[in-house]
Amino acid sequence: MPVLLPPALELSLDLLRCPTCRTRRLRPDRGALRCPAGHSFDIARHGYAGLLTGTRATSGDDAAMVQARDRFLSTGGYAPIRRAVADLAADSAPERGTVVDVGCGTGYYLSAVLDQLPGARGLGLDTSVRALRAAARAHERAAAATWDVFRPFPLADEAADVVLDVFAPRNPAEFHRVLRPAGRLIVVRPTGRHLAELRSRVPAMVTVDPAKEQRLHRALDPCFEAVVTEQVQYPIDLAEPDALDLVGMTPSARHVSHADLNEDGPLPERVTVSVLVTAYQPR
Repeated sequence: MPVLLPPALELSLDLLRCPTCRTRRLRPDRGALRCPAGHSFDIARHGYAGLLTGTRATSGDDAAMVQARDRFLSTGGYAPIRRAVADLAADSAPERGTVVDVGCGTGYYLSAVLDQLPGARGLGLDTSVRALRAAARAHERAAAATWDVFRPFPLADEAADVVLDVFAPRNPAEFHRVLRPAGRLIVVRPTGRHLAELRSRVPAMVTVDPAKEQRLHRALDPCFEAVVTEQVQYPIDLAEPDALDLVGMTPSARHVSHADLNEDGPLPERVTVSVLVTAYQPR
């Protein structure tokens, strides 16, 4: 039996463009999305659209990473970051606007933004089908689709009022193309203090490049101007399972072994969360 078109995906159909043709719209057809030229993209039974074509990206979170993220986020450990993102987005978007979350993961941040904007719709893009299974259920107005941030997005020009990029790779030219002139790009990235206690205890974890801010500025400056930056910094208490999930939900999970976590005694019981949240306007 064909998969029914999820209501949230139907809400966002006018945003989508055929990933192969780049300009043609997509229409639902018997459990798939098709363009007038005949290119077809399946709608998964979990509710997301499979738009990623050709060689599959390999950087998406696997099942264990997604499960670790779900468990950790459910503790509220990143709730202040979520609130900061939602508040900035709500200040930037019309109530019935369009929000695109690039590298959306499980939809944790996108759902908070949509809660702040009762008439808005959202679309989450990610390479991880495991994460998108959750993102497609994260909010009744949030659609989800597979996509790789480093490729041209399967979206119409000037389709979005807000683009979210939370702990995700960036594609400044595509962000600029899909944002409306009055839109906002919201970027969240860690500072050098972020999880410093945990990284000190587990040296195999991915470090924060000291030149990260300079590289971000160089990448975004041709297309965007910073409007406001907020630092969100606070301590959180961690039970050992939460600390393991905090490591396991990040790219560090690919570099850290059980031996790394078990040697040199227990993991820290308190760590610092420290990120910068910036809203940018298109130039």
